[in-house]
Amino acid sequence: MAYNALSSYKNTDITTASPAQLLVKLYDEAVHQLDKSIDLLDEYGGGEKTDPGKIEPISKAVIKTQNIITELMTSLDMEQGGEIATNLFALYSWFNKELFEANINHDKRRITIVRNMVSELRNTWNEVASNTAVGEKGTAPRNGVNISF
Repeated sequence: MAYNALSSYKNTDITTASPAQLLVKLYDEAVHQLDKSIDLLDEYGGGEKTDPGKIEPISKAVIKTQNIITELMTSLDMEQGGEIATNLFALYSWFNKELFEANINHDKRRITIVRNMVSELRNTWNEVASNTAVGEKGTAPRNGVNISF
């Protein structure tokens, strides 16, 4: 019963969010997954003291982040967004390339760099969401945003 209430709350929270708030939620989840992968890499170790049981959860967390980044890429409106959309697309592409390499090599440094940059974008969008007019709440983005995790 508690699960149904939580699920209902999350659904309402998402369906009533503004487009900027939805982006913040995507960024929040990306940062969360990257933090998780960094923590798991710390637990994984390296060299002779590796824990092979951590490899799959590390990979899953990185792949979830890549899926979020890909969703952010597909939600860009290249016509209306102009240079900003073009630059974000290039940045998101770079994030996914770095995360791909980091996932293969268990490279905490690359994950940390992407995590910090995603967090900065999240903070920027959070400011936008905070300044968004109340009347825009509940409107959907033009290209849609799939935030199922």
